[in-house]
Amino acid sequence: MKARHRRAALILAGLCATGVGTALALHALNGSIALFVTPSQIRAGDAPHAAMFRLGGLVQQGSLQRDGLTVRFLVTDTSKAVPVVFTGILPDLFAQGRGVVVQGRLGPHGTFHATQVLAKHDADYMPPEARDAVEQARQAQRTLVQ
Repeated sequence: MKARHRRAALILAGLCATGVGTALALHALNGSIALFVTPSQIRAGDAPHAAMFRLGGLVQQGSLQRDGLTVRFLVTDTSKAVPVVFTGILPDLFAQGRGVVVQGRLGPHGTFHATQVLAKHDADYMPPEARDAVEQARQAQRTLVQ
């Protein structure tokens, strides 16, 4: 085998190995990607039916029903609403009228079966420890100015 043919074979093998590696990486990432969908998009039929995705919106006032660990509520974008069923412990920030993102699958009858509930907080939210530290810093600044 000539040096030129050997070099071409090595380049071809390298390209094939890179292609296989890229294909495996993309296949692995495909399983962890979760699309974000609104209730209006689900009602319009734009939601994936076989894949997991995230549904975001507000928990509709008066829609929360508890039965042991199973919780049912409506997620709305103020235009359309989607019923959600979740079995498990809800996060502390979960409340009616507040933002929520739920991850799961859409059932055959239009009910979203959530496997995870993420409660969203206001943009001005601060953990109590951070709030206390900021308040102490403000008090220290006031005493320095006086």
